[in-house]
Amino acid sequence: MIQALRTRRGLVVIALAALAIALPLLTQAFDQRYLLSIGTRVVIWSIAAASLNLILGYGGMVSFGHAVFFGIGGYAVGILGHHGVVLGWVQWPVGVLAAALWAAAIGALSLRTRGVYFIMITLAFSQLVYYVGVGLEAYGADDGLNISRSRFPGLIDLRDRAAFYWLCLALLGLVLWFSARFANSHFGFVLRGAKSNDVRMASLGFPVFRYRLAAFTISGALGGLSGVLLANHDAYISPAMMSWVKSGDLIVIVVLGGMGTVFGPVWGTVAFFVLEESLKPVIDLFRKGWGEYWQIVFGPILILIALYAKGGIDSLLGGRRDGGGGHG
Repeated sequence: MIQALRTRRGLVVIALAALAIALPLLTQAFDQRYLLSIGTRVVIWSIAAASLNLILGYGGMVSFGHAVFFGIGGYAVGILGHHGVVLGWVQWPVGVLAAALWAAAIGALSLRTRGVYFIMITLAFSQLVYYVGVGLEAYGADDGLNISRSRFPGLIDLRDRAAFYWLCLALLGLVLWFSARFANSHFGFVLRGAKSNDVRMASLGFPVFRYRLAAFTISGALGGLSGVLLANHDAYISPAMMSWVKSGDLIVIVVLGGMGTVFGPVWGTVAFFVLEESLKPVIDLFRKGWGEYWQIVFGPILILIALYAKGGIDSLLGGRRDGGGGHG
């Protein structure tokens, strides 16, 4: 039975990968180009969810401010572009590095707390950056700012939606490969051990704080990468990118897909966007304008998954979830 489930999971991975690679060609063939935009957003959010999974799934660190890295990466692209620096070779490293530095700074403070205090302090730091964004009048303040896409002369034109999609998909593949190596490395085993019992790991001589801080910084850098990609996809930045609602969505996606699994963030993101895009029109059929409240139906679905599939969607496909509790 276990072998059958694992085989089924492998088939689902292969089928989804094939569909993802062929998506631009399929959307062009069936003249449904808007689906390519949705697919690109799914890929970008999968990268963001995978970055959160590194600390939430493997490290038990419930960060309620992870979307701030979205915003930092996006604003790095937007602000540099606003001042005439449009080369992606400059914008993208700056966005990733800025997110990593902010993650290191807030991690050094937040990781000294535990439990609900850790959740609240990460939320507080994200709201701090959010309101800084709201106050940036030169960059659109609360209304946001239309931006130009990054340029890679002679390499790739990000205005080509198919090329940009394949670039995002390739980066997602690299992030998932890194997540798998991370989870099964010495570093990952220490982090997972600290998730289960940090006192015991410290007594064995492992510098738990430094391991967690390094993981938090890596997670922030990958979150910044997803923000860079989202800004280029939308050609727009705004403080809404880093609101607490987005952070909550990322947590829901990771839990829905399966915490502490390599493909869990992908399953969760796909399910989240599919449900959103399908429930809205269905609910609108019953009462016009109520589609925006699709979470009313999504909530019970999430509760059922939490009750009967504690490893998320990945466990339903035969995946194995690494154990452990939260950071506390």
